[in-house]
Amino acid sequence: MAHFELDARRMFCPMPVIRTQDKIKELSAGDTLDVICTDPGALHDIPAWCRINGHIVLQTKELNDEVIVKVEVCIDA
Repeated sequence: MAHFELDARRMFCPMPVIRTQDKIKELSAGDTLDVICTDPGALHDIPAWCRINGHIVLQTKELNDEVIVKVEVCIDA
């Protein structure tokens, strides 16, 4: 298990979700990924994508003008 970070700042819908999907394809079950975004829609879009694709959102938070979504990869992509 490893932890990764994805910088999706200054990207607008649907790019944060697409970049999250692409990164998770490189990871293994049990890995975690922090997705850092400036698009406030990512706070809802990434968790929705995770529900559909079988991954777990461990945490969401807003810090200044950024949204951080922590995802646990639950299936090998």
